[in-house]
Amino acid sequence: MKSILSFCIALALLVPTLSLQAEEPGFRTIFNGKDTTGWHLRNKNGHNSWKVEGGVLKNIVNKGDHGTDLVTDQKFWNFTIRYEFQVPDDSNSGFYLRGRHEIQILGDHKSGKASKTGNGAIYNHTAPSVFASKPASEWQTVEATIVGNKITVILNGKKIHDEVVCDKATGSELDNKVTEPGSIFLQGDHGTVWFRNMRIKELK
Repeated sequence: MKSILSFCIALALLVPTLSLQAEEPGFRTIFNGKDTTGWHLRNKNGHNSWKVEGGVLKNIVNKGDHGTDLVTDQKFWNFTIRYEFQVPDDSNSGFYLRGRHEIQILGDHKSGKASKTGNGAIYNHTAPSVFASKPASEWQTVEATIVGNKITVILNGKKIHDEVVCDKATGSELDNKVTEPGSIFLQGDHGTVWFRNMRIKELK
């Protein structure tokens, strides 16, 4: 009886993993949940405010301090990326596609309105078509796809950008070579933000 019970428990723990893999064919992780292998600091001499705890990549920036951006070693061209983030009220960060096009992260749930600099915006370029921010205490989910110069974003289950043409860098970019592959980078110099479950699927 004990062995059967142990088997059932083990199977129950395995099912979610199998289910996730079945739902995400072609995706692979770019954050291993243990350390920052595969990533490097944008400024190697900058203040490293990043740490990994409990499978979560945390950037803790106290008021008046500045952290450092975190950049993938690998570069990408066409892809879909999925990630989760949590951000305190009024805290500011960003998730950069190819290191040039910022999907804004902002703790703006209390504002109740979308803007070109608000949460989910293609920063200073296109405001979300609908306001989809969650409160500071909740994890938020993103699926972003970039093919050529077109960006589609789903924030918390709502499509907020649909093949938006973005043929220029949006600010604080790694470079302006918008017709070339580029790294993913996480903005770390502005404010506190947490990330988890970052997965990417490269497209043709």
